[in-house]
Amino acid sequence: MMPFPAEAVSRVKVLVVGDIMLDRYWFGEVDRISPEAPVPVVRVARREDRLGGAANVARNIVALGAQASLLGIVGSDEAGGKVRDLAREAGINSCLVADAVAPTTLKMRVMGRQQQLLRVDFEEGPGPQSLAKLEGQARQLMAEHNMLVLSDYAKGALAQVEILISAAHEAGVPVLVDPKGHRYQRYHGASIITPNRLEMQEAVGRWTTEDELEQKAQALRKELGLEALLVTRSEQGMTLFSDAGREHTDAYAHEVFDVSGAGDTVLAALAVTKASGLSWFEAVLWANRAGGLVVGKLGTSVVTAGELS
Repeated sequence: MMPFPAEAVSRVKVLVVGDIMLDRYWFGEVDRISPEAPVPVVRVARREDRLGGAANVARNIVALGAQASLLGIVGSDEAGGKVRDLAREAGINSCLVADAVAPTTLKMRVMGRQQQLLRVDFEEGPGPQSLAKLEGQARQLMAEHNMLVLSDYAKGALAQVEILISAAHEAGVPVLVDPKGHRYQRYHGASIITPNRLEMQEAVGRWTTEDELEQKAQALRKELGLEALLVTRSEQGMTLFSDAGREHTDAYAHEVFDVSGAGDTVLAALAVTKASGLSWFEAVLWANRAGGLVVGKLGTSVVTAGELS
């Protein structure tokens, strides 16, 4: 494989728009069962907050040596403030819309001995005013960037995703989408979408052979007017469908420790390498490699340009 194009990547500017979350971890020791109910008592020893969702994609883009602007919606609350602080520390140019009513999407995980015991989610969709602000800012920012990445976690920030894709078309900016749900018509006109195996099944139904998958994938790609469609298939690697046909690369992971956030890393690597001038499949090879490295780390982590070189 050729060396990682670090020099070209450093000139790349990516705009990430999507659902922003704060991943909060409480790590503790479990040495007894509660007298009140049959549940473990966790004595919290350490707390950690990490950027999640679209914010984790932006964090990965910066870690790979490119420039990232992050646009999304947070609440006017403590978690929203934390997202701003973490984004600033990570070197992300953040353009966050504060929603006066809806809280920041927060996923709180209670960990005992490296194991997740409980997850508590705080989430509510953003209001129409916040969505209108997001759209206005996206139009302004678009022209300053080489690539638009839409990170959809179905939390509401991309409720009007069609408008963002057509604005990118007008600005001549390619669009990468990490999709959610099964209504893929919404992503019509994107450059590429990157569903995982499960998401692809939701969109086109099950397949039994590689030929059948290829037929379904190419049909979906043509229907949506995409340049390419990438199916990420964890231990089975990644398969790219484009005008060139089907191109596959086997999984790179040596040891899988934690898959959370791996899709964000894959998306980031795909965006920066494609925007640096590589072909889709060359970019997929780097994305595959980055994804393979990140699953060897605990929690939502990042891969750096140095680790790829």
